[in-house]
Amino acid sequence: MPSRLKRYYGADHLHFITCSCYHRQRWLGSARRRDLLLRVLEQVRQRYQFVVAGYVVMPEHIHLLISEPERGNPSRVMQAVKQGFARRVLRQLRKRRVWAQQELFAAEAEHVWQHRFYDFNVWSERKRIEKLRYMHRNPVARRLVLDPAQWAWSSFRSYAYGEAGAVRVNEWGTARLKIKGKAA
Repeated sequence: MPSRLKRYYGADHLHFITCSCYHRQRWLGSARRRDLLLRVLEQVRQRYQFVVAGYVVMPEHIHLLISEPERGNPSRVMQAVKQGFARRVLRQLRKRRVWAQQELFAAEAEHVWQHRFYDFNVWSERKRIEKLRYMHRNPVARRLVLDPAQWAWSSFRSYAYGEAGAVRVNEWGTARLKIKGKAA
């Protein structure tokens, strides 16, 4: 029997989320697709009013460090991100298919994402920094770039150089966060 993942919401912690593409396929393998995912993430951030403390988009998975949203919960946020991206990508694929060759394509929808995601509650400043370092070093560890600053699809440049990216990082306007029981 598969184990059930337990989610811990309501403590105003940050959530370190890992979400993988279906069977580790490289749905995020192109710059255009990674840009699309970031646009979707920013739209969802605005709609559900949560803080993105960090992110990295890799060719076959993503890592996010987010606050609990003002609307909904992190599960609802991830559902919106995954569905928003998948619908747009699958719509683009369908548009490219030649009508005369439709019989070559399966009628059922393609899977873009694994059904579940991994969620780790980040309750201390030390853990927040650990998760940010892990995310920002991920493209280097995977040998996609030599330096984290070279990977355009992470929050690294926001932290290192104060640059605004496709996703607003640390926009604390409406969110509340408690680290070690203190409001930030």
